Amino acid sequence: MNSSTLDPSVASALADFEKSNAPGVWSSLDKNQVLADMKIRLNDPFQVNQGQQPFCGPASILFELVRKQPLRYVQICRSLFETGSFQGQTRRIETLYRLRQSRGRLRMGQADWMILATLRDSENLLFSVEPDGPDILRNLAGMTKSWEMKGWTQEVLGYRKVKHIPTYLYGEFEVLNEAAAVIASGGVVFALITASGLLGTGNKPLLPYPNHWITLLGNISIQGGDWLDKQRGRISLDVYSWARKYHIDLDEEPFEDYFWGVVMGSM
Repeated sequence: MNSSTLDPSVASALADFEKSNAPGVWSSLDKNQVLADMKIRLNDPFQVNQGQQPFCGPASILFELVRKQPLRYVQICRSLFETGSFQGQTRRIETLYRLRQSRGRLRMGQADWMILATLRDSENLLFSVEPDGPDILRNLAGMTKSWEMKGWTQEVLGYRKVKHIPTYLYGEFEVLNEAAAVIASGGVVFALITASGLLGTGNKPLLPYPNHWITLLGNISIQGGDWLDKQRGRISLDVYSWARKYHIDLDEEPFEDYFWGVVMGSM
């Protein structure tokens, strides 16, 4: 991978960062590795990966940042690496000295860690992000709420019209139809799901519960059943999660069991 295939403005910003003599403020990050990670992701946004950290919400945001706004991605990375902060739409998002000095197994690429840990830690009031902390503390620190997804969609991605639509009881078909329109118009849609149920990443729970954020990519198809026979309904769509594209294709009833709502952003 190299920067020659990038948009000239993105390639220029990347080259300026590479030539900069400003020291980094992160004790555990190596600039050459950060730049290498960035180039890989700029050429293939699906390389954005939360790894073994519970950063699904921030990872969904970062994926869309790299995919739709590569120049802003480079600008944010440089600002974070050199100053420990970056400018959002209405406020400056800063990292704590404690986070920048933390060491240990990051469990992901350095460029991803720098942004994902910053976004996650900037919202935490009780639990700090620690790369090598106990699983229970890392999971508590990594939990993402719908209002945080709304905030990042506005502050990081710059979308002016942002809303959360829960589907705990009903409304999946209507939400997916609206999501298809938002995606077609250049917007973003993030969904809260039960990961094992929709993505097949483990045993399906006896009692479904929301535990994972994904990015909706499109290719949405809805074949509705009736209320007496939901098995005749069928829903399929493409999504991003864990550094890959998944194709979901499920009967209406199990889809509804594992789909808990969306956050949408549009201009």
